[in-house]
Amino acid sequence: MLPPLVVAIVLNTNRRADTLACLESLHKQSYGNLRVIVLDNACTDGSNEAIRAAFPQVEILSLTQNLGYAGNNNVGIRAALECGAEWCFVVNEDILLDSDAVRCLVEAAHPDPTVGIVGPMVYHADAPQVIQSAGGMLDARWQAYHRGENQLDQGQFSRVEPVDWISGCAILVRRGVIEQVGALDERFFYYFEETEWCTRARRAGWKIWFVPQAKIWHKGVQINYRPSPNVTYYATRNRFLMMAKHGAPLTAWGYALVANFLRPLLSWTLKPRWRAMRPHRDALWQGALDFFRRRWGMRPTPR
Repeated sequence: MLPPLVVAIVLNTNRRADTLACLESLHKQSYGNLRVIVLDNACTDGSNEAIRAAFPQVEILSLTQNLGYAGNNNVGIRAALECGAEWCFVVNEDILLDSDAVRCLVEAAHPDPTVGIVGPMVYHADAPQVIQSAGGMLDARWQAYHRGENQLDQGQFSRVEPVDWISGCAILVRRGVIEQVGALDERFFYYFEETEWCTRARRAGWKIWFVPQAKIWHKGVQINYRPSPNVTYYATRNRFLMMAKHGAPLTAWGYALVANFLRPLLSWTLKPRWRAMRPHRDALWQGALDFFRRRWGMRPTPR
């Protein structure tokens, strides 16, 4: 008897080498019932030809427009459900999976029908024993953070346990969750969308589990990672959108307005030593304005 069908969804935007490496690690999975869909986000680097040559069993879907991480992956999620997926595995094209990762995730979660979303131990690709995410949490002030971020793995996160959210670089979601609460909220476009998805699922009664026996390595975020102004824009707008959508308390709003908006806005404007942060200041201001204007999706080009 075959185990539950898992459909992996890989979004590729001109990342040929990374996507091929990701697909190779998916191809080597020990799990016995895995299909893969690659979403072609208008690639011009020969990705599709290379994928067809190396992995003819992989389905490639061409996207008609760029709807960001959320909207683009929703195309793949719908396709996965249509082909009978019991679990949708949304993964970034720049991850590498241990050969037992999918099997460990499904074996930990599938027997308990109340577990809706699971995620692996995420390591930095450039420091393979250093944790990038051991699952995510939301604190009382609605600040989202990765457990164990930039810590050397010394077994401090060795048990399967509940968390508040899973990193979007590799998130396995049960079909029943999507049928009940929906897929990713496309207003977010990019950033905070996985945190909101998990929050929506938890509030509907689903459990979110971190499974450390499943291991992956993520190239996109390094230990010395410095976000771009675009990240500042989406983090600002989407943090407020998530808080509004889920009714965050006034104390959380007060903290977010001071710590995440006013304090950096003033520092990046008034202090000479933060002159290099002016593009982030502008992105911060634009993100807040767009939240109040209810302007969602892709960031408008700054003037």
